[in-house]
Amino acid sequence: MSKCAAIQMVSGLTVSDNLVEAEKLIAEAVKAGAKLVALPENFALMGSHESDKIKVKEVAGSGFIQDFLSNTAKKYGVWIVGGTVPIAGDDANKVRAACLIYNELGEQVARYDKVHLFDVSVPDTNEVYRESDSIEAGTQALIIDSPFGRLGIAICYDLRFPEFFRNMTELGVDVLIIPAAFTHETGAAHWEVLLRARAIENLCYVIAPNQGGLHENGRRTFGHSMIIDPWGIVLDCYKIGVGFACADIAPERLQKIRSAFPVLNHQRFSCEKICKP
Repeated sequence: MSKCAAIQMVSGLTVSDNLVEAEKLIAEAVKAGAKLVALPENFALMGSHESDKIKVKEVAGSGFIQDFLSNTAKKYGVWIVGGTVPIAGDDANKVRAACLIYNELGEQVARYDKVHLFDVSVPDTNEVYRESDSIEAGTQALIIDSPFGRLGIAICYDLRFPEFFRNMTELGVDVLIIPAAFTHETGAAHWEVLLRARAIENLCYVIAPNQGGLHENGRRTFGHSMIIDPWGIVLDCYKIGVGFACADIAPERLQKIRSAFPVLNHQRFSCEKICKP
């Protein structure tokens, strides 16, 4: 059994200030016993414009934000799931929204680039988002072995695509980690219900660090960072503002539930096999 933490931030316009806040929260989570901490999407910067992330993009393997994640993981002897970091891609006018994972030695052990981009107009509001204007989409899911089980990584808008997670489950995922910056409107309507659905339908733990408050850029995010067990029970939730949710990930409970309730063995159709009219 290992304690894990979902860090909640209200990131602002200055990278250095955000990293100071992130380290403070990581230190507090480690003091509470966490061996794995997950940061939210855009933890290092919530800019005034989508294009602001391009100004602070880093080359893979080198940069201020990446050094912070590596050094902090090593300093506190903890695994860090680094929300999203703006990493240079093929298009000079865009970045990859990369979730970088570091082990307790400060070594980067994996990277996931956000696949599903948030290009939407939020109903009944004036909110319009076009992530594809500044972000290159990734093309592959990520599952890695860790001391906490097999981890599957997704980011924010990925949450709305259940087949994305079912593919991970077929490869044996135990814990889904989903850094996010859910808007207040969409979060209030869908955040918890989607997270619990992903936990229930895949019989796995979910660790969901979110941004949570009113940001300097005027954007309002929903918060409610949470950790959910394979039965869909919310083990801990940090509702609003700066802080973290913390709970134990218990492999024995995971296996007990999957053994007693073997729904994953009962599936008869994949997306490709369903007959279409």
